[in-house]
Amino acid sequence: MTHPVATRNNIAVIDVGKTNAKLALVDGLSMTEIAVVTRPNDVRSTPPYPHFDLQGHWAFFLRNLKVFHAEYGVDAISVTTHGASIVLLQEDGSLATAMLDYEHDGPDSLVAEYDRLRPDFAETGSPRLAGGLNVGAQLHWLFENDPTLMARTKHIITYPQYWGYQLTGKLACDVTSLGCHTDLWNPWEGRPSSLVSRLGISEKLAPAQSASDVLGWLKPDICEVTGMQPGTPVACGIHDSNASLVPHLNQNVGAFSVVSTGTWVVCMAVGGTSRQLDSDRDTLVNVNAYGTPVPSARFMGGREYEVMRAGAEVTPTSGDRATVLANEIMLLPSVVTSSGPFSGRDMRWNGPPASDGQRIYALSLYLAMMTDVCLRLAGGKGKTIIEGPFAQNADYLDMLAEIRPDGIAIASSRTGTSVGAAMLLTEAKAPDVAGARVHSPRGELASYARRWRNLVDTTT
Repeated sequence: MTHPVATRNNIAVIDVGKTNAKLALVDGLSMTEIAVVTRPNDVRSTPPYPHFDLQGHWAFFLRNLKVFHAEYGVDAISVTTHGASIVLLQEDGSLATAMLDYEHDGPDSLVAEYDRLRPDFAETGSPRLAGGLNVGAQLHWLFENDPTLMARTKHIITYPQYWGYQLTGKLACDVTSLGCHTDLWNPWEGRPSSLVSRLGISEKLAPAQSASDVLGWLKPDICEVTGMQPGTPVACGIHDSNASLVPHLNQNVGAFSVVSTGTWVVCMAVGGTSRQLDSDRDTLVNVNAYGTPVPSARFMGGREYEVMRAGAEVTPTSGDRATVLANEIMLLPSVVTSSGPFSGRDMRWNGPPASDGQRIYALSLYLAMMTDVCLRLAGGKGKTIIEGPFAQNADYLDMLAEIRPDGIAIASSRTGTSVGAAMLLTEAKAPDVAGARVHSPRGELASYARRWRNLVDTTT
């Protein structure tokens, strides 16, 4: 990876996850967040189909870029977003159609037709996923659903580069977003897959660039609105799970794994055990910021947590924990049935919890066990680094520390995706992660884990 400059003082990061859109300001020397503001990434249910509020996000970003610059100064901008998203532009740069919510089931109506077009897993490292989780399936459905769309689409860009285009007027895709189960990328050869020509979009898909490339510089009208300086550079941008991986690629050697937690829990194995990935279990090949394939597996852990928490704000008591372990109260997969290593299997309880505290504790143990399943499927070995909201869940961490033999560590950043994206524009190192989590071996946790595995038959 090449860096445009050695250091930048303050780097603003547009960071759009599936649940929230954020603007973070990162100190380019210490690689810590100075400020973070968020807004919900709500899906609009109005025609033509469920889609994201890009206009509302844009106003939010501009408003807060102005605030950040006035209060702290902004010297550069980077971008990171969730994957499975694509933006279609007309010749004048306006949207050719709304950006489809990848959870919409519209593309499922054309499963047979799309399956005849898509390349094999061996070519793309992309498993066949539901709804619009394969970007190729989105595009196929969009063009079939609106026969006029192909003609009015001049450019197709991956999601981080949409915000880069808004800021700079420059068009691109990035390799990490194209390599995120789109069906559009061959990670082994670093080029578009055969699907691009089959869909007839070879001349429309913007060229792939490195995530760390400078896409361009702020347009004069953006400088005027935000008060920022002409010549402010904007990085090409990166897929969010791969942004989480960047700091650890730069400071770890040998085998290790990174668990990026949020709406999705994505387990990425670097230098792990070579194994045949199982495309039926939501394993995939990600492409990291260096363009290198990374075996991965994932499940919708953050979504599952919110569904099962059901709004409860309860901290489990020692009594709750003791009861769950003693009575083997277990949540078994899957809460979200459309993805993950147990796709299609309905969740069930092994002994229903008698209180909110018991339910929340069993939920945390379930999330740890599911994380371990994904790490095994991806061939993860060595230290496991936890990034994102789950790094604050002590019960999740205790179980994961018990069942991962090489130890776990906690990323120090509140918003690991933002720090990773900021690192695209600097040679500075991220803050060290905490050391391997210290815990006293707990026979009841190990016994619970063995029983959970037996009940779900986690053959990996």
